[in-house]
Amino acid sequence: MEIIQCLEKSNIVKDFNVPVLEFFEGGFYIKIKVTLKNDTELYIREYSDVNVRNYSYHWQESNNKLLIRWDNSVHHKHIETYPHHIHQDNNVLPSYQISCEEILKVIEEKI
Repeated sequence: MEIIQCLEKSNIVKDFNVPVLEFFEGGFYIKIKVTLKNDTELYIREYSDVNVRNYSYHWQESNNKLLIRWDNSVHHKHIETYPHHIHQDNNVLPSYQISCEEILKVIEEKI
């Protein structure tokens, strides 16, 4: 599975576990808790089928303080990258990173 391979090959991932992994015809649903090398946490949720991909990458401090969340929930229609956006410092901003590799690269640059 692509997302798990991304985590396995990353230099910033200390550990991860997959509490939910469900397969169905044409798709899957997965939830992952990732501990990064600086002890921050990344919570990943992804639903994918032949027509839809919904994702959330929620990066936070170990005390639960949000650092950045990338997602494609269908709100914030004013964002130029709609539905892809990030939540950071009480702001909603455009997001150009939508894959595990891209998001981990951003995190790596910040830690």
